[in-house]
Amino acid sequence: MIRLLIAIAARHLLARRRQSIVSLLGVVLGVSFFLSISAMMRGSELDIIRRLVDNAPHITIEDQYRNPSRQPVVERFPGAAVQLHHPVPQTEMRGIRGYPQILDFLRRTPGLQASAVLTEQALVTFAGKDRAVSLNGIVANEYTRVSTLQRYMVRGSLDDLAVNPNGIVVGDELARLMSFSLGNNLRVASTTGQVRTFKIVGLFHTGRSDVDARQAFVALKRVQSLLERPNRINTIVIKLADPNAARTEASRIEQRVGYKTVSWQERSEDLMSALAIRSVIMFAVVGAVLVVAAFGIYNVISTVVLEKQRDIAILRAMGFRARDIERMFLAQGVLIGAVGNVFGIGLGCAFMAGLARVHFRIPGSTDPNYLAIDWSPMQFLLAGGVAMLAAMTAAFLPARRAAKVEPVDVLRGGT
Repeated sequence: MIRLLIAIAARHLLARRRQSIVSLLGVVLGVSFFLSISAMMRGSELDIIRRLVDNAPHITIEDQYRNPSRQPVVERFPGAAVQLHHPVPQTEMRGIRGYPQILDFLRRTPGLQASAVLTEQALVTFAGKDRAVSLNGIVANEYTRVSTLQRYMVRGSLDDLAVNPNGIVVGDELARLMSFSLGNNLRVASTTGQVRTFKIVGLFHTGRSDVDARQAFVALKRVQSLLERPNRINTIVIKLADPNAARTEASRIEQRVGYKTVSWQERSEDLMSALAIRSVIMFAVVGAVLVVAAFGIYNVISTVVLEKQRDIAILRAMGFRARDIERMFLAQGVLIGAVGNVFGIGLGCAFMAGLARVHFRIPGSTDPNYLAIDWSPMQFLLAGGVAMLAAMTAAFLPARRAAKVEPVDVLRGGT
């Protein structure tokens, strides 16, 4: 019976070949546009998240508290008749106190790597040229486990900082701007007025000009001495085996250590919200293409139902049930949707391959960028599923109308 219904459905579509081809083309174009745009948007979203996750710490512990501490006078005399206005906190050396104990606690957590960093602004001087940079004091063998910087090294290595305590690693863009190279000496002046000379032992290239021209890395002990902050750091960077657990883990760590602890999701919350809104807009736009194609299917099947009233009545008189008639016209929508899916996915793959070859440059990047395309099976299932749903929905109403045809009325010439 099913084969018979499909055969009759195919004959009906072939009887109106031109209209059926137009509807089929609508599905093909709808599926291909849906697939290519969805894969491009999802690919760019995954690429942004990957850059956030890979090129930045999953969790950062900062040398401040989420809520500022209350002054002792307020704690001691709440609601007192005499109040002290504008109290000035005692001047103290900033930094995370007792950071070795915090690091020991963090490293006992499975699936977690942590490294101490002391970051401050500094001025580098070479051959009469001055540039402001962000000077990062690190422990090289620890920092390589929580950072992807080693992956971007083009000359030298981060491990050279351990071999040469007076070494410095900088970006190749800074080297280009200041006309120095590997092995030259740089004078570095801190905000405390201290000046030290460091030998360039490594160059890195991330492709982001703000990093390559403004970041420098030195051994932690040297930066502590340069900034006159012995045994102090101001940041602990953490890498997790499961980046998606960063928010939960950050909350647990903050409760334990007290210092403000920020996950990558919290740090990029506005961006994640923008990506979610962009996805909704994208699916609404590409879904509209399939809705237009669905109207074409609805028009073809509705026309067939009107033209085949007598044939439907004869089939009912021969013993076909109303449910069989409904299935027959639903099969027309399924046929158009299935064939449209096959050709639409093929055309969509061609679009995706073409988009993947497009390259461009964006502000702040020194390397060409390519459109990220998501080739995961979910994209193909989503495009095919939405197309089939649109085709079956478009065929449903005409199929219901066909199932309600009364054979006696039609055969007697009734309306």
